[in-house]
Amino acid sequence: MKKSGQVVLSRRLQMLADMVTPGNSVADVGCDHAFLSIYLVQAGISPHVLAMDVRKGPLSAARKHIESSGLNTYIESRLSDGLEALGEGEAETIICAGMGGRLMERILGAGEAKARRMRELILQPQSEIKEFRAFLRREGYRILAEEGVYEEGKYYFAMKAVYAGAVSEQEMRQGVDAEKENIRDAAQMQDIFDEYGELMLAGRHPVLKQYLLQKQEKIMGILEKLEAEYSPGRAGKASEFRQELERLETVLDRFYGSVCR
Repeated sequence: MKKSGQVVLSRRLQMLADMVTPGNSVADVGCDHAFLSIYLVQAGISPHVLAMDVRKGPLSAARKHIESSGLNTYIESRLSDGLEALGEGEAETIICAGMGGRLMERILGAGEAKARRMRELILQPQSEIKEFRAFLRREGYRILAEEGVYEEGKYYFAMKAVYAGAVSEQEMRQGVDAEKENIRDAAQMQDIFDEYGELMLAGRHPVLKQYLLQKQEKIMGILEKLEAEYSPGRAGKASEFRQELERLETVLDRFYGSVCR
């Protein structure tokens, strides 16, 4: 049972909290109302948190929540554009969540030196997830863990990453090399990994399966409508959706043994 005044997180935020290594100091970038920051301290996960946001309104609300929780000694609020106001050695974990993938790319790019020094980055892009995973790969980050939850009609996927210079060869492999064996088109498989998450697929994550099946059903519905209202102008569009459906079914069959047509 939760103690009086203890924060109860949404499933999305709880997923992020559970990915933080206990004992690490945290920089919560884009902290919004600081509920995650407060929870990390209340739950004994982090001894110190920097709750940072570029917006004055949410940061003001964050300060009120921190004060009312009596955690001013453990949580410092700070106005910051991305990692700009983060000092050296002030955090071991960066949490960056609840924003678009392109914005997160900008934040990590602008604060590249700081991000690379972190023991871990807990990242949850709300959009452009495929492009964001590709960005991490290009920039030399390795994804060590991935999670997903379904909440209030939406899917949320998060990843724990670290700059490759801080990762051992064994950690980098993560036991997924077997999934890459005998693959004729490595570029195509990399594209699939970028879109859905290599570790999510390798681990047969149930939330990802639910997401894939829902996407499959949606594409099949679109195809049925296009075929029922066939016209030469729609033939190309229908062909694109068929190719996407075939690709999706290949992923489901390979990693879940399930096509469900």
